[in-house]
Amino acid sequence: MKKVLGIILGGGAGTRLYPLTKLRAKPAVPLAGKYRLIDIPVSNCINSEIYKIYVLTQFNSASLNRHIARAYTFSGFTEGFVEVLAAQQTQYSTNWFQGTADAVRQYLWLMEEWNVDEYLILSGDHLYRMDYRQFVERHRETGADVTLSVIPIEQRRASDFGLMKIDSAGRVIDFSEKPKGDALLNMQVDTTVLGLNPEEAKQKPYIASMGIYVFKRDVLIKLLKEAPEQTDFGKEILPACAKEYNIQAYLFNDYWEDIGTIEAFYDANLSLTKQPYPAFSFYEEEAPIYTRARYLPPTKMMDCQVTESIVGDGCILKNCRVHHSVLGVRSIIQAGSIVEDALLMGADFYDPHIEERQTVCADGEIENVPLGIGANTIIRRAIIDKNARIGCDVRIINKDRVEEADRESEGFYIRSGIVVVLKNAVISDGTVI
Repeated sequence: MKKVLGIILGGGAGTRLYPLTKLRAKPAVPLAGKYRLIDIPVSNCINSEIYKIYVLTQFNSASLNRHIARAYTFSGFTEGFVEVLAAQQTQYSTNWFQGTADAVRQYLWLMEEWNVDEYLILSGDHLYRMDYRQFVERHRETGADVTLSVIPIEQRRASDFGLMKIDSAGRVIDFSEKPKGDALLNMQVDTTVLGLNPEEAKQKPYIASMGIYVFKRDVLIKLLKEAPEQTDFGKEILPACAKEYNIQAYLFNDYWEDIGTIEAFYDANLSLTKQPYPAFSFYEEEAPIYTRARYLPPTKMMDCQVTESIVGDGCILKNCRVHHSVLGVRSIIQAGSIVEDALLMGADFYDPHIEERQTVCADGEIENVPLGIGANTIIRRAIIDKNARIGCDVRIINKDRVEEADRESEGFYIRSGIVVVLKNAVISDGTVI
Protein backbone atom coordinates (compact mmCIF):
# COMPACT_ATOMS: atom_id res chain seq x y z
CA MET A 1 0.00 0.00 0.00
CA LYS A 2 3.03 2.29 0.08
CA LYS A 3 2.54 2.53 -3.70
CA VAL A 4 -1.01 3.95 -3.38
CA LEU A 5 -1.94 7.64 -3.08
CA GLY A 6 -5.36 8.39 -1.58
CA ILE A 7 -7.37 11.29 -3.06
CA ILE A 8 -10.61 12.24 -1.26
CA LEU A 9 -13.03 14.44 -3.21
CA GLY A 10 -14.60 16.92 -0.81
CA GLY A 11 -17.58 17.62 -3.05
CA GLY A 12 -19.02 20.83 -4.38
CA ALA A 13 -21.08 23.45 -2.58
CA GLY A 14 -23.10 20.75 -0.82
CA THR A 15 -26.44 22.29 -1.81
CA ARG A 16 -28.33 19.08 -1.02
CA LEU A 17 -26.99 19.21 2.56
CA TYR A 18 -27.72 22.92 3.00
CA PRO A 19 -28.06 24.50 5.60
CA LEU A 20 -25.58 22.13 7.29
CA THR A 21 -23.06 23.27 4.66
CA LYS A 22 -23.77 26.98 5.10
CA LEU A 23 -20.64 27.55 7.22
CA ARG A 24 -18.60 24.40 6.54
CA ALA A 25 -17.43 22.12 3.74
CA LYS A 26 -19.46 18.95 3.20
CA PRO A 27 -16.70 16.63 4.59
CA ALA A 28 -16.65 18.74 7.80
CA VAL A 29 -20.34 18.11 8.64
CA PRO A 30 -20.58 16.46 12.11
CA LEU A 31 -21.54 12.78 12.26
CA ALA A 32 -22.65 10.38 15.04
CA GLY A 33 -22.19 12.80 17.92
CA LYS A 34 -18.39 13.20 17.78
CA TYR A 35 -17.05 12.53 14.27
CA ARG A 36 -17.11 14.36 10.94
CA LEU A 37 -17.87 12.91 7.51
CA ILE A 38 -14.22 13.18 6.45
CA ASP A 39 -13.23 10.81 9.28
CA ILE A 40 -14.84 7.87 7.44
CA PRO A 41 -12.66 7.74 4.27
CA VAL A 42 -9.53 8.89 6.15
CA SER A 43 -9.99 6.15 8.78
CA ASN A 44 -10.61 3.56 6.04
CA CYS A 45 -7.32 4.64 4.44
CA ILE A 46 -5.38 4.44 7.72
CA ASN A 47 -6.85 1.02 8.54
CA SER A 48 -5.85 -0.10 5.03
CA GLU A 49 -2.25 1.13 5.55
CA ILE A 50 -2.64 3.97 3.04
CA TYR A 51 -0.98 6.94 4.69
CA LYS A 52 -0.56 9.46 1.86
CA ILE A 53 -3.92 11.24 1.59
CA TYR A 54 -5.03 14.45 -0.13
CA VAL A 55 -8.47 16.00 0.42
CA LEU A 56 -9.68 18.24 -2.43
CA THR A 57 -12.18 20.95 -1.54
CA GLN A 58 -13.19 24.47 -2.52
CA PHE A 59 -16.12 25.60 -0.34
CA ASN A 60 -15.91 26.78 3.30
CA SER A 61 -12.76 24.79 4.00
CA ALA A 62 -11.67 26.59 7.21
CA SER A 63 -13.28 24.14 9.69
CA LEU A 64 -12.17 21.17 7.57
CA ASN A 65 -8.57 22.43 7.60
CA ARG A 66 -8.73 22.92 11.37
CA HIS A 67 -10.19 19.47 12.02
CA ILE A 68 -7.65 17.64 9.84
CA ALA A 69 -4.71 19.59 11.31
CA ARG A 70 -5.81 18.66 14.85
CA ALA A 71 -6.83 15.06 14.16
CA TYR A 72 -4.26 13.57 11.79
CA THR A 73 -0.58 14.04 12.58
CA PHE A 74 1.64 11.14 11.58
CA SER A 75 5.07 10.30 12.93
CA GLY A 76 7.99 12.21 11.44
CA PHE A 77 9.55 8.85 10.58
CA THR A 78 6.93 8.11 7.88
CA GLU A 79 5.83 9.82 4.68
CA GLY A 80 2.26 9.85 6.00
CA PHE A 81 0.07 12.95 5.78
CA VAL A 82 -3.53 14.08 5.43
CA GLU A 83 -3.54 17.40 3.60
CA VAL A 84 -6.31 19.65 2.31
CA LEU A 85 -5.88 21.01 -1.21
CA ALA A 86 -8.27 23.90 -1.83
CA ALA A 87 -9.13 25.29 -5.26
CA GLN A 88 -6.71 28.03 -6.23
CA GLN A 89 -5.77 30.24 -9.14
CA THR A 90 -2.55 29.45 -11.01
CA GLN A 91 -0.92 30.63 -14.21
CA TYR A 92 -2.36 27.52 -15.86
CA SER A 93 -5.89 27.77 -14.50
CA THR A 94 -7.93 30.66 -13.12
CA ASN A 95 -11.07 28.57 -12.61
CA TRP A 96 -12.52 26.80 -9.62
CA PHE A 97 -12.85 23.02 -9.82
CA GLN A 98 -15.37 22.29 -12.57
CA GLY A 99 -16.01 18.70 -11.48
CA THR A 100 -14.42 15.65 -9.85
CA ALA A 101 -11.95 14.98 -12.66
CA ASP A 102 -11.07 18.66 -13.05
CA ALA A 103 -10.27 18.87 -9.32
CA VAL A 104 -7.73 16.07 -9.66
CA ARG A 105 -6.42 17.51 -12.95
CA GLN A 106 -5.67 20.91 -11.39
CA TYR A 107 -3.46 19.25 -8.77
CA LEU A 108 -2.03 16.57 -11.06
CA TRP A 109 1.38 18.23 -10.96
CA LEU A 110 1.47 17.51 -7.22
CA MET A 111 0.15 13.94 -7.52
CA GLU A 112 2.83 13.12 -10.12
CA GLU A 113 5.60 13.95 -7.65
CA TRP A 114 4.82 10.81 -5.63
CA ASN A 115 6.37 7.51 -6.66
CA VAL A 116 3.15 5.47 -6.60
CA ASP A 117 1.55 2.89 -8.88
CA GLU A 118 -2.13 3.63 -8.20
CA TYR A 119 -4.36 6.56 -7.36
CA LEU A 120 -7.25 5.65 -5.05
CA ILE A 121 -10.07 8.19 -5.54
CA LEU A 122 -12.71 8.39 -2.80
CA SER A 123 -15.78 10.45 -1.93
CA GLY A 124 -16.01 12.51 1.24
CA ASP A 125 -19.72 12.06 2.04
CA HIS A 126 -20.28 8.29 2.35
CA LEU A 127 -20.75 6.13 5.44
CA TYR A 128 -19.16 2.68 5.19
CA ARG A 129 -16.21 0.60 6.39
CA MET A 130 -13.98 -0.86 3.68
CA ASP A 131 -10.57 -2.50 3.51
CA TYR A 132 -9.04 -0.82 0.46
CA ARG A 133 -6.24 -3.40 0.45
CA GLN A 134 -8.61 -6.01 -0.96
CA PHE A 135 -9.90 -3.48 -3.49
CA VAL A 136 -6.37 -2.60 -4.70
CA GLU A 137 -5.28 -6.25 -4.75
CA ARG A 138 -8.23 -7.14 -6.99
CA HIS A 139 -7.26 -4.24 -9.27
CA ARG A 140 -3.71 -5.58 -9.54
CA GLU A 141 -4.74 -9.22 -10.01
CA THR A 142 -7.02 -8.43 -12.96
CA GLY A 143 -4.48 -6.12 -14.60
CA ALA A 144 -7.20 -3.44 -14.75
CA ASP A 145 -6.61 0.11 -15.92
CA VAL A 146 -9.44 1.27 -13.67
CA THR A 147 -11.42 -0.60 -11.01
CA LEU A 148 -14.77 0.67 -9.71
CA SER A 149 -16.27 -0.40 -6.41
CA VAL A 150 -19.91 -1.33 -7.03
CA ILE A 151 -23.06 -2.40 -5.19
CA PRO A 152 -26.25 -4.03 -6.48
CA ILE A 153 -29.19 -1.64 -6.17
CA GLU A 154 -32.98 -1.57 -6.49
CA GLN A 155 -34.84 0.38 -9.20
CA ARG A 156 -36.22 2.99 -6.76
CA ARG A 157 -32.75 4.46 -6.14
CA ALA A 158 -30.99 3.49 -9.38
CA SER A 159 -31.36 6.81 -11.21
CA ASP A 160 -29.35 8.58 -8.47
CA PHE A 161 -26.17 6.65 -9.34
CA GLY A 162 -23.80 5.83 -12.14
CA LEU A 163 -24.92 2.45 -13.52
CA MET A 164 -23.00 -0.13 -15.51
CA LYS A 165 -23.15 -3.41 -17.37
CA ILE A 166 -20.40 -6.00 -16.91
CA ASP A 167 -19.42 -9.20 -18.67
CA SER A 168 -18.85 -12.62 -17.03
CA ALA A 169 -15.23 -11.67 -16.22
CA GLY A 170 -16.30 -8.56 -14.30
CA ARG A 171 -15.23 -6.13 -17.01
CA VAL A 172 -17.36 -3.01 -17.43
CA ILE A 173 -18.73 -2.86 -20.99
CA ASP A 174 -21.17 0.04 -20.59
CA PHE A 175 -21.43 2.94 -18.13
CA SER A 176 -24.17 5.56 -17.75
CA GLU A 177 -24.29 8.35 -15.15
CA LYS A 178 -27.70 8.82 -13.48
CA PRO A 179 -29.83 7.61 -16.42
CA LYS A 180 -33.59 8.31 -16.58
CA GLY A 181 -36.53 6.76 -18.41
CA ASP A 182 -35.67 4.31 -21.20
CA ALA A 183 -31.96 4.82 -20.59
CA LEU A 184 -32.49 3.58 -17.03
CA LEU A 185 -34.41 0.48 -18.13
CA ASN A 186 -31.65 -0.26 -20.64
CA MET A 187 -29.12 -0.56 -17.79
CA GLN A 188 -30.93 -3.48 -16.11
CA VAL A 189 -28.71 -6.55 -15.80
CA ASP A 190 -28.74 -10.02 -14.28
CA THR A 191 -26.88 -9.30 -11.03
CA THR A 192 -26.35 -13.00 -10.30
CA VAL A 193 -23.07 -12.37 -12.15
CA LEU A 194 -21.99 -10.54 -8.96
CA GLY A 195 -22.76 -13.62 -6.87
CA LEU A 196 -26.28 -12.65 -5.75
CA ASN A 197 -28.88 -15.38 -5.44
CA PRO A 198 -31.81 -15.22 -7.92
CA GLU A 199 -34.19 -13.65 -5.39
CA GLU A 200 -31.71 -10.87 -4.47
CA ALA A 201 -30.91 -10.33 -8.15
CA LYS A 202 -34.61 -9.84 -8.89
CA GLN A 203 -34.91 -7.18 -6.19
CA LYS A 204 -31.70 -5.40 -7.20
CA PRO A 205 -31.36 -5.53 -11.01
CA TYR A 206 -28.83 -2.68 -11.33
CA ILE A 207 -25.10 -2.37 -10.68
CA ALA A 208 -24.29 1.04 -9.20
CA SER A 209 -20.94 2.79 -8.84
CA MET A 210 -20.05 3.85 -5.29
CA GLY A 211 -17.90 6.70 -6.60
CA ILE A 212 -14.76 4.88 -5.44
CA TYR A 213 -12.08 4.24 -8.08
CA VAL A 214 -8.57 2.85 -8.39
CA PHE A 215 -6.64 4.13 -11.43
CA LYS A 216 -3.29 2.98 -12.71
CA ARG A 217 -1.05 6.00 -12.35
CA ASP A 218 -0.21 6.31 -16.05
CA VAL A 219 -3.80 5.71 -17.15
CA LEU A 220 -5.21 8.51 -14.97
CA ILE A 221 -2.51 10.96 -16.08
CA LYS A 222 -3.18 10.13 -19.74
CA LEU A 223 -6.96 10.41 -19.43
CA LEU A 224 -6.81 13.76 -17.65
CA LYS A 225 -4.22 15.30 -19.98
CA GLU A 226 -5.65 14.03 -23.27
CA ALA A 227 -9.19 15.26 -22.67
CA PRO A 228 -9.02 18.54 -20.73
CA GLU A 229 -12.64 19.30 -21.65
CA GLN A 230 -13.85 16.29 -19.62
CA THR A 231 -14.43 17.54 -16.08
CA ASP A 232 -16.25 14.68 -14.29
CA PHE A 233 -15.32 11.03 -13.74
CA GLY A 234 -18.84 9.61 -13.67
CA LYS A 235 -20.43 11.72 -16.39
CA GLU A 236 -17.60 11.90 -18.94
CA ILE A 237 -14.31 10.11 -18.32
CA LEU A 238 -15.57 6.63 -17.37
CA PRO A 239 -18.29 6.38 -20.07
CA ALA A 240 -15.80 7.56 -22.72
CA CYS A 241 -13.09 5.04 -21.84
CA ALA A 242 -15.24 1.96 -21.07
CA LYS A 243 -14.61 0.37 -24.49
CA GLU A 244 -10.91 1.21 -24.88
CA TYR A 245 -9.66 0.46 -21.37
CA ASN A 246 -9.92 -2.55 -19.06
CA ILE A 247 -12.37 -1.28 -16.42
CA GLN A 248 -13.19 -3.84 -13.75
CA ALA A 249 -16.05 -3.93 -11.22
CA TYR A 250 -15.33 -4.86 -7.59
CA LEU A 251 -18.36 -5.95 -5.56
CA PHE A 252 -18.64 -4.35 -2.13
CA ASN A 253 -21.09 -6.50 -0.21
CA ASP A 254 -21.54 -4.58 3.02
CA TYR A 255 -23.25 -1.47 4.43
CA TRP A 256 -22.75 1.67 2.34
CA GLU A 257 -24.79 4.86 2.38
CA ASP A 258 -24.47 8.02 0.33
CA ILE A 259 -25.43 10.69 2.86
CA GLY A 260 -25.52 13.64 0.50
CA THR A 261 -29.06 14.80 1.38
CA ILE A 262 -30.60 16.03 4.63
CA GLU A 263 -32.99 13.07 4.82
CA ALA A 264 -30.25 10.49 4.13
CA PHE A 265 -27.96 12.21 6.64
CA TYR A 266 -30.69 12.22 9.31
CA ASP A 267 -31.63 8.58 8.69
CA ALA A 268 -27.99 7.41 8.70
CA ASN A 269 -27.32 9.08 12.05
CA LEU A 270 -30.45 7.80 13.77
CA SER A 271 -29.92 4.28 12.40
CA LEU A 272 -26.80 4.13 14.58
CA THR A 273 -29.03 3.92 17.67
CA LYS A 274 -30.67 0.67 16.47
CA GLN A 275 -30.35 -2.37 18.71
CA PRO A 276 -28.96 -4.95 18.81
CA TYR A 277 -27.26 -4.69 15.42
CA PRO A 278 -27.09 -1.28 13.71
CA ALA A 279 -26.33 -1.32 9.99
CA PHE A 280 -23.04 0.49 10.70
CA SER A 281 -21.11 0.17 13.95
CA PHE A 282 -18.41 2.41 15.42
CA TYR A 283 -17.44 -0.40 17.82
CA GLU A 284 -15.07 -2.35 15.54
CA GLU A 285 -11.76 -2.71 17.36
CA GLU A 286 -9.86 -3.95 14.31
CA ALA A 287 -11.01 -1.06 12.11
CA PRO A 288 -11.73 1.96 14.33
CA ILE A 289 -13.00 5.31 13.06
CA TYR A 290 -10.56 8.04 14.11
CA THR A 291 -11.31 11.66 14.90
CA ARG A 292 -9.91 14.61 16.81
CA ALA A 293 -9.21 14.00 20.52
CA ARG A 294 -11.04 16.68 22.52
CA TYR A 295 -10.25 15.67 26.14
CA LEU A 296 -13.78 16.43 27.30
CA PRO A 297 -15.22 15.43 30.70
CA PRO A 298 -17.64 12.49 30.91
CA THR A 299 -21.32 13.07 30.29
CA LYS A 300 -23.42 13.89 33.36
CA MET A 301 -27.05 12.72 33.59
CA MET A 302 -29.23 13.86 36.48
CA ASP A 303 -32.57 12.03 36.88
CA CYS A 304 -32.96 11.41 33.12
CA GLN A 305 -34.70 8.83 30.99
CA VAL A 306 -32.52 7.99 27.97
CA THR A 307 -33.55 5.18 25.57
CA GLU A 308 -32.16 4.00 22.20
CA SER A 309 -29.78 6.93 21.97
CA ILE A 310 -26.13 7.85 21.48
CA VAL A 311 -24.71 10.49 23.82
CA GLY A 312 -21.39 12.19 23.08
CA ASP A 313 -18.74 13.36 25.57
CA GLY A 314 -19.11 16.36 27.84
CA CYS A 315 -22.94 16.55 27.86
CA ILE A 316 -25.10 17.71 30.79
CA LEU A 317 -28.66 16.33 30.89
CA LYS A 318 -31.01 17.45 33.69
CA ASN A 319 -34.28 15.66 34.45
CA CYS A 320 -35.18 15.23 30.76
CA ARG A 321 -36.36 12.47 28.43
CA VAL A 322 -34.33 11.48 25.37
CA HIS A 323 -35.48 8.76 22.96
CA HIS A 324 -34.07 7.50 19.63
CA SER A 325 -31.70 10.43 19.30
CA VAL A 326 -28.03 11.30 18.81
CA LEU A 327 -26.54 13.96 21.11
CA GLY A 328 -23.27 15.55 20.05
CA VAL A 329 -20.41 16.69 22.29
CA ARG A 330 -21.23 19.34 24.94
CA SER A 331 -25.01 19.02 24.46
CA ILE A 332 -26.96 20.71 27.26
CA ILE A 333 -30.61 19.76 27.95
CA GLN A 334 -32.46 21.42 30.82
CA ALA A 335 -35.20 20.05 33.08
CA GLY A 336 -38.57 19.01 31.75
CA SER A 337 -37.47 18.80 28.10
CA ILE A 338 -38.28 15.98 25.68
CA VAL A 339 -36.05 15.07 22.72
CA GLU A 340 -37.28 12.35 20.35
CA ASP A 341 -36.08 11.22 16.91
CA ALA A 342 -33.60 14.09 16.84
CA LEU A 343 -29.97 14.80 16.03
CA LEU A 344 -28.31 17.38 18.28
CA MET A 345 -24.82 18.31 17.09
CA GLY A 346 -23.82 19.85 20.42
CA ALA A 347 -21.49 22.79 20.81
CA ASP A 348 -17.91 23.96 20.29
CA PHE A 349 -17.68 25.54 23.77
CA TYR A 350 -19.46 25.85 27.14
CA ASP A 351 -21.25 28.86 28.60
CA PRO A 352 -19.52 30.14 31.77
CA HIS A 353 -20.37 28.31 35.03
CA ILE A 354 -22.31 25.69 33.11
CA GLU A 355 -22.57 23.17 35.99
CA GLU A 356 -24.20 25.42 38.59
CA ARG A 357 -26.30 27.32 36.08
CA GLN A 358 -30.04 26.85 36.62
CA THR A 359 -32.47 27.36 33.77
CA VAL A 360 -33.89 30.86 33.90
CA CYS A 361 -36.29 31.68 31.11
CA ALA A 362 -35.21 34.76 29.22
CA ASP A 363 -38.61 36.48 29.16
CA GLY A 364 -38.36 36.93 25.43
CA GLU A 365 -34.92 38.55 25.54
CA ILE A 366 -33.03 36.72 22.79
CA GLU A 367 -29.58 37.78 24.01
CA ASN A 368 -30.18 35.98 27.32
CA VAL A 369 -30.95 32.54 25.86
CA PRO A 370 -28.25 30.15 27.15
CA LEU A 371 -26.43 27.58 25.04
CA GLY A 372 -28.28 24.31 24.53
CA ILE A 373 -31.90 23.25 25.01
CA GLY A 374 -33.93 25.23 27.57
CA ALA A 375 -36.44 23.94 30.12
CA ASN A 376 -39.77 22.33 29.16
CA THR A 377 -38.90 22.26 25.45
CA ILE A 378 -40.04 19.55 23.04
CA ILE A 379 -37.97 18.58 19.98
CA ARG A 380 -39.10 15.88 17.53
CA ARG A 381 -37.77 14.84 14.09
CA ALA A 382 -35.22 17.62 13.91
CA ILE A 383 -31.54 18.38 13.40
CA ILE A 384 -30.13 21.02 15.77
CA ASP A 385 -26.81 22.32 14.44
CA LYS A 386 -23.90 23.33 16.66
CA ASN A 387 -24.01 26.18 19.18
CA ALA A 388 -27.77 26.65 18.87
CA ARG A 389 -29.49 28.45 21.74
CA ILE A 390 -33.03 27.20 22.19
CA GLY A 391 -35.12 28.83 24.91
CA CYS A 392 -37.73 27.54 27.37
CA ASP A 393 -41.16 26.17 26.39
CA VAL A 394 -40.14 25.87 22.72
CA ARG A 395 -41.90 23.35 20.43
CA ILE A 396 -39.85 22.16 17.45
CA ILE A 397 -42.32 19.59 16.13
CA ASN A 398 -43.20 20.73 12.57
CA LYS A 399 -46.79 21.23 13.75
CA ASP A 400 -48.12 21.97 10.25
CA ARG A 401 -46.34 18.95 8.70
CA VAL A 402 -44.51 21.16 6.20
CA GLU A 403 -42.22 19.27 3.78
CA GLU A 404 -40.02 22.14 2.58
CA ALA A 405 -39.49 25.66 4.00
CA ASP A 406 -36.73 28.31 3.96
CA ARG A 407 -36.95 30.43 7.10
CA GLU A 408 -33.31 31.43 7.50
CA SER A 409 -34.21 34.77 9.11
CA GLU A 410 -36.00 32.83 11.86
CA GLY A 411 -33.09 30.41 12.32
CA PHE A 412 -34.38 27.24 10.65
CA TYR A 413 -35.13 25.36 7.45
CA ILE A 414 -37.39 22.37 6.80
CA ARG A 415 -36.15 19.65 4.46
CA SER A 416 -38.18 16.46 3.74
CA GLY A 417 -40.28 17.27 6.80
CA ILE A 418 -37.18 17.51 9.04
CA VAL A 419 -36.68 20.80 10.89
CA VAL A 420 -33.04 21.93 10.66
CA VAL A 421 -32.04 24.63 13.16
CA LEU A 422 -29.04 26.60 11.89
CA LYS A 423 -25.62 26.70 13.49
CA ASN A 424 -25.42 29.54 16.08
CA ALA A 425 -29.20 30.13 15.77
CA VAL A 426 -31.19 31.58 18.67
CA ILE A 427 -34.77 30.37 19.15
CA SER A 428 -36.54 32.50 21.78
CA ASP A 429 -38.82 31.28 24.58
CA GLY A 430 -42.23 29.97 23.63
CA THR A 431 -41.47 29.61 19.90
CA VAL A 432 -43.49 26.96 18.06
CA ILE A 433 -42.11 25.55 14.78
